[in-house]
Amino acid sequence: METDYLIVGCGLAGIAFAETCLQYNKSILVFENNSQTSSTIAAGLYNPVILKRFTGLQYAQQHINELNDFYKSVENKLKFRVDYKLPILRKFFSIEEQNNWFAASDKPDLNNFLSLNLIKTKYSGIDSPFDFGEVLQTGFVDTATLLKTYHNYLFENNFLKSESFEFDKLEIDDNYISYKGFKFKHIVFAEGFGMHSNPFFNNLPLDGTKGELFIIKAPNLKLDVIVNTSVFILPLGNDLFKVGATYNWSDKTNVPSHEGKLELIEKIKEILNCDFEILEHFAGVRPTVKDRKPLIGTHYEHNNIHILNGLGTRGVMLAPTMAKNLFEYIEFSKPIDSSINIKRFYKKMNLK
Repeated sequence: METDYLIVGCGLAGIAFAETCLQYNKSILVFENNSQTSSTIAAGLYNPVILKRFTGLQYAQQHINELNDFYKSVENKLKFRVDYKLPILRKFFSIEEQNNWFAASDKPDLNNFLSLNLIKTKYSGIDSPFDFGEVLQTGFVDTATLLKTYHNYLFENNFLKSESFEFDKLEIDDNYISYKGFKFKHIVFAEGFGMHSNPFFNNLPLDGTKGELFIIKAPNLKLDVIVNTSVFILPLGNDLFKVGATYNWSDKTNVPSHEGKLELIEKIKEILNCDFEILEHFAGVRPTVKDRKPLIGTHYEHNNIHILNGLGTRGVMLAPTMAKNLFEYIEFSKPIDSSINIKRFYKKMNLK
């Protein structure tokens, strides 16, 4: 019996592709190879605005619409809540920052996402003499719950193999893929930073950016929204908050660092005027690409070997749309946007 899809990797990208396949009644087998932990420790925020530069994300409204539908469908299937609609507030440090906000809100790609009303609420634990700006259509996905419950769902339905993928056991034919006695029509690699060990795609420029996060306890911080400045502060309930993140382009390990800890502490103190206790310290390597675009498409030699990767810091937001794009390309020959298609790199390498 031939299965439609073999999916390697079960982080945000792998889950999004697996769920897309199942929605179209395709048969799947997923390998969780534990090649990376970025999905496990991800903040899970979705935000259609790049606040550092006050610029919009390409196709932002489409991504928001897709993620709303996707996570609602997943919640209905899993009987667990994973998507939490929550405002993201940008703390202003000056009148100039306020003016920059209002100027940005006039841009066509931002006027649906930047509120024109200043948020003057005073939150205990945060000084805010210049108030806040509110980003609209935002929230967070509880990635830990999503991964755990979706993995359980796959396992209970015999869709999941919790073992490392062995590339030397893969046999490729023009019409099918064979792996350890099983046959598949297609294989999709969604390994995150683990792609560097993949002989089919390790020539693609996946860079990787290490990020570090805290879980802190701050009883005097009264916050029911997400605050985003140089770091984000996400309320978890019971005086607990997730705080992050750092960006390290040289360290490619999942080990929390002393330097990352000091950086986060310094940035937290710039925002909070209350005491806090660090309960947990996490680290992971995000699958990032230098041109800040995902890696989606098909291998230049094998038309049944595909990749879904490079979702970077916005995996929660991009995964549903990117998975759909790849699936529709494979099944219906719908073109992949050239800005995210891996052909953009194959052309530079003179590969067809």
